[in-house]
Amino acid sequence: MHLSLILVACVAGLLATATAVAQSAQGAPGLLDHRFRPLAGREAVDLRATYGGDVLLIVNTASKCGFTPQFEALEGLHARYRGQGFAVLGFPSGDFKEQEFEDEQAIQEFCTLTYGVKFPMFQKVHVVGPEAVPLYRALATATGQAPQWNFHKYLVGRDGRVLAQWDSRTKPDDPRIVAAIERALRAPRRTAR
Repeated sequence: MHLSLILVACVAGLLATATAVAQSAQGAPGLLDHRFRPLAGREAVDLRATYGGDVLLIVNTASKCGFTPQFEALEGLHARYRGQGFAVLGFPSGDFKEQEFEDEQAIQEFCTLTYGVKFPMFQKVHVVGPEAVPLYRALATATGQAPQWNFHKYLVGRDGRVLAQWDSRTKPDDPRIVAAIERALRAPRRTAR
């Protein structure tokens, strides 16, 4: 009888370990399991299906902010590393002093015409407070830091886990961000999304 209890405990321990390993291999549960419309678009994009296995820099943006010139450096990073499985994902938000246009078409035109933005931009969202979208709630939970202002940056690794975050004052081409992106890009890329 005593031997059977030990055997049951060992099997339970092995199952728990196998479950933890499987969850780890899948990445952070739920972080990329969201759908968003492209900016001024109609069809929602599944983030995991489209970007799973990529290194991502997720940024809440605003068109009428003192940090808005960071769009140039964000586009530069996107262009420099996209061939290696990297993408900048922009999420316009008016949460901070309403520094974003109401109309998504106006946001898209401003970003494209003023800063040449080609990296993926998504629908206008809330990134803080009770109306924050689940993606931003997950990013805040993972890092212990919700955006305090526009252009807060979260780096997500190929495994779907948040690797780092930087506040608005840290420029996208800051050597710390570039080094973190390059480290993350060295991780093996998963074949299945």
